[in-house]
Amino acid sequence: MLALLRKWTIVAIAVLAIAAPGSAYSAPKTVLVVGDSLSAEYGLARGTGWVALLEQRLKRENIDARVVNASISGETTSGGRTRLPALLRQHKPDVVVLELGANDGLRGLPVPAAEDNLRTMIRLAQQNRAKVLLVGMRMPPNYGRAYTERFARMYKELAGTYKVPLVPFMLDGVAQNMANFQADRLHPLAAAHPTILNNIWPQFAPLVKR
Repeated sequence: MLALLRKWTIVAIAVLAIAAPGSAYSAPKTVLVVGDSLSAEYGLARGTGWVALLEQRLKRENIDARVVNASISGETTSGGRTRLPALLRQHKPDVVVLELGANDGLRGLPVPAAEDNLRTMIRLAQQNRAKVLLVGMRMPPNYGRAYTERFARMYKELAGTYKVPLVPFMLDGVAQNMANFQADRLHPLAAAHPTILNNIWPQFAPLVKR
């Protein structure tokens, strides 16, 4: 009887050793999106914004991931910095997508302040063992060359310093044609959101496939 129990124990340990890596690999990941109206489906029917499209694509590609959209219309980098600690505690994300800065820029707020807020958010996410994707924005030329160039450079410098992937301009292929926008000329129509996702996906996908 004792010999039989020992045999069962050895078999059970072997099964667990084989199953454990697969179980860890297949564990669903949590993706936290912290953004502004561009991610919060402002002016759109629910389920038509790029974050909802991201969820659909994850399912199509059989990637087991849960997306938490914590984006708020009108959000600034300061607001995101304030909210992020509680969001990290609540959701314990594996990936954090930071899509903030547009409202700082549109209000002409100092770039160093926005940069400091984003820096703090990146550090905080990394300290919580989350991978970070930084989604960049650009300002229209009427804000002046010095401001627009410094604003765009902010994202590139942060991505380089903290070694995080960067989407340089989430509205690439959208902003060039005003027919892609709602009447306010600021928020893209639903038809433009697949293009936005296509801009984000190449940098995002490796973070959830690892």
